[in-house]
Amino acid sequence: MRSARRHLTSALRVALSLLALALLIGEVGGAGVVTALQGADLRFLVGAWVLFLLGVVVRTFRWRALLLGLEQRPPSWCPPFRRLLRLYLIGGFFNTFLPSGFGGDVVRVLELGQSGRRSAALGTVLVDRLTGLLSLLALGLVVLPFAQGLAGWVRWLFVGVAVMGLVAGGMLLEGRCLRRLTSWLPERFSLVGEGKLANLYAAVTGSGTRAIGQALAFSTLFNLINVTIYWLCARALGMGLGYGFYFVVVPLLSLTLLLPISVGGLGARDWVAQLLLTPTGIAGATVAAWTLSVWAVTVAAELVGGGIYLGQGLAGLVRRDLGDDRSRL
Repeated sequence: MRSARRHLTSALRVALSLLALALLIGEVGGAGVVTALQGADLRFLVGAWVLFLLGVVVRTFRWRALLLGLEQRPPSWCPPFRRLLRLYLIGGFFNTFLPSGFGGDVVRVLELGQSGRRSAALGTVLVDRLTGLLSLLALGLVVLPFAQGLAGWVRWLFVGVAVMGLVAGGMLLEGRCLRRLTSWLPERFSLVGEGKLANLYAAVTGSGTRAIGQALAFSTLFNLINVTIYWLCARALGMGLGYGFYFVVVPLLSLTLLLPISVGGLGARDWVAQLLLTPTGIAGATVAAWTLSVWAVTVAAELVGGGIYLGQGLAGLVRRDLGDDRSRL
């Protein structure tokens, strides 16, 4: 029953994404979208693809810093960097091509959880995501006074989202405040004690200040890369908005990836982009081509993870066949 429900939810997400995308293309004009994509400068798109892969490397360093900080020494259960990188690439492939809820974060947790430290693995994955989001919001606030082309309501929307996100994220990482607030709850719901939720939260807050600082530094570098990817895709389509514009718009678009109503933000991100860029006067077809080009760059980069996953599967089959042959001798 649970498996059938998951499959139904996944199918619904795919259907919603495709429906939202179809409605958008119908609204802005499919011919205009195709024309914009055909005229895209491939040099900028290739550059965005290379930067995406570089961003995966940076995120892997961020995750490793959190894993190492969890015990204040290189933990024996922490895999080497190259394995963490493979997990990140394979996880990206799952996120994009298998909308079953068995996403990239789950892949990473299950792999590290084989050592019996599943709570610790899940905690570091959550902090890995959280530090990336907090850094992105903070960068946007820094650049906001210098960003050109933003409507007034977009500025205020971003300020509200960023302030609330930074406060909530800071409380989550700090730990003591939320522990005090939940100390009176039953063990099942409390962040204090030996319950599952408390153990998970201990992993979230257990990497230490130094590791969190390193993760935020890596996140800042990654988010600079991420914003540049969006900017390069816009340049490929001839969108003349300033670089600072994207430090505000990209965080708002990135939040749509968290909505459990689409696959990889497809459809949802495209509609939000239309809303945010309407005041700029850029044609809706060009805006749609922009978000689709970002999606295409993401897919092309995460196919690398698919190749690694396929290669590992084939290698496993070869080893199993060789083992069967030896057993017959």
